[in-house]
Amino acid sequence: MQVTEVFSRDPEIMSGAVVFAGTRVPAEALFENLADGMSLDEFLENFPTVERWQVEAALHLVTERVDRLVA
Repeated sequence: MQVTEVFSRDPEIMSGAVVFAGTRVPAEALFENLADGMSLDEFLENFPTVERWQVEAALHLVTERVDRLVA
């Protein structure tokens, strides 16, 4: 899976913030909401343009990155 399948960045969309590809939902919104105690299902309900596979892929990509940083 390519990062660009999950995320995108365009200066014309959300002032260039990283968003879930094909949406206007900032990736940061996922992590902020999860940190605040929101469940994955609640996040998906609140942001219906984001697909479950995108969130799962985002979490996987972040985990891979952390593994590389700590190793």
